[in-house]
Amino acid sequence: MLLLTRLRHLAYGAMGVWMSTVVSSPLARGEEPVVLSLFDVPLLDDAPPADDIAGTAAPIAGNVLTGGAPAGTQPVSSVSAGVVGTGPVSNDELLRRLEATESRLAELQTQQGTGEPEPSMMAALQDRWQQVRDPSIITVDQQTRKPASATSEKEPKKWFERLSVRGYAQFRFNATLDENENLAPAQHVGDRSIGDNQSFLIRRARVIISGDVSDHMYVYLQPDFASSVPGSPDANQFAQIRDWYADLYIDKTKVHRVRLGQSKVPFGWENLQSSSNRIPLDRSDSLNSSVRNERDLGVFYYWTPEEAQDLFKYVLDEGLKGSGNYGVFGVGVYNGQGGSFTEQNDDVHVVARLAYPFQLPSSQVVEVGLQGYTGRYAVLSSPIQPLGVGPATRPLGTLETGNRGIRDERIGATFVWYPQPLGFQAEWNVGNGPGLNDAQTAVVERSLTGGYAMVMYRLPTKHQGVLFPFARWNYYEGGYKAERNAPYSRINEFETGLEWQFNPQMELVTQYTITDRTNTTALAAGESYGQFEGQLLRMQFQINY
Repeated sequence: MLLLTRLRHLAYGAMGVWMSTVVSSPLARGEEPVVLSLFDVPLLDDAPPADDIAGTAAPIAGNVLTGGAPAGTQPVSSVSAGVVGTGPVSNDELLRRLEATESRLAELQTQQGTGEPEPSMMAALQDRWQQVRDPSIITVDQQTRKPASATSEKEPKKWFERLSVRGYAQFRFNATLDENENLAPAQHVGDRSIGDNQSFLIRRARVIISGDVSDHMYVYLQPDFASSVPGSPDANQFAQIRDWYADLYIDKTKVHRVRLGQSKVPFGWENLQSSSNRIPLDRSDSLNSSVRNERDLGVFYYWTPEEAQDLFKYVLDEGLKGSGNYGVFGVGVYNGQGGSFTEQNDDVHVVARLAYPFQLPSSQVVEVGLQGYTGRYAVLSSPIQPLGVGPATRPLGTLETGNRGIRDERIGATFVWYPQPLGFQAEWNVGNGPGLNDAQTAVVERSLTGGYAMVMYRLPTKHQGVLFPFARWNYYEGGYKAERNAPYSRINEFETGLEWQFNPQMELVTQYTITDRTNTTALAAGESYGQFEGQLLRMQFQINY
């Protein structure tokens, strides 16, 4: 009975493989069909003529599918020359052939995708949609070493087959609820839709192409399709390179790597955290003012022990808002002007960062860090009326007045208590850098200080996704070097809000901000760099793909 059951299953499987192979693929391509004989193993590789198969298929099917013998045939228990071969076949020989045929059938099913029909386009799109995650999760997965079992391939993939494509987009709406009409109008360095005559904005539209093109090289390309020329009313939403770099791994463990190209500069934990994964809508001005667009062109070395790789990956996989894998220790040199600015002097900036992530016995993950950089920065200028008086002139100490660099150096500290479920995040930095003097006549070296502190709570729900209520205080006093004339800025603001992750593909952030910040717009007529005091309602909908 067991033998009959196995033969019955084998017949069903063989029928599926035969139909798929003979009817669908080979005949459509004009090739010879592959025919599976159930009882004569040598015939598996050398298909008999179609007439012979037709003569043997009926008695085989009759015995296997019904358990009995059709008229004119013998039962399976006494298979003889009337079925296959020229003499009686013993049960042991029949069992041997059955096992060999089952093995061959399994191989054919694997080659043909188990004989199942190709999924429809809609089914494939639905499957892809369900696999979508935050892009930063995939990035850290790729930058983490793989076990030996995962890297062994019978046929190694071509380099372009190793690449993945993903991305995200952010759509914003901002409204000024209240502002002091006697002071400067609403403005925010990180969001041009804050201000008069503004409403909706595509803040980011990213496509990421990345992957290990070999065992020792990883590539990462990220353009942004929502970039705009500052101050232009019609040069909007064009493509601009944000990241384009290669990681060269010394060995397959990915402990040691050298990064060449344009990428994030390792200064500030929040600067390194992906915008797709950050809770507040914008980074804190205090650290974000250190590097234009958080990126620059240079060479960096990162050391990431295997235990740290696992921990960086863990906090992102668990939805704990990690910053990614930028090493336990990192050091590098870079241009210094910022990712979207042309370099203006022969000086390079030097940066170093030390991060220490660890897990307490309670499973709580904590990370502390220390970072610093030094270099010389060339400030771009625009004509302004100093304090709103006299003719508009360019401040001295800027590139256009002949100064190609002012000392630019900072040191900062980081503390992160990951939200499990309560989280706390704080950073602070101090230093010296370019800043417009109080008379607004020259850019000089001035001291700077600032940081932020944020508390958040991770609240998973059964059916409504994951909620992240948060509150953050942001403070900065110092020059905003990447803005025209490096205006000396004073920022003191409080914001609270809620990030609602409906699912891995969609999330909504609603944020309320009470702010007192310097408007960094350079005006050719009237007084520039006044304070904006007011309240903002901000919303952002993000999609991951």
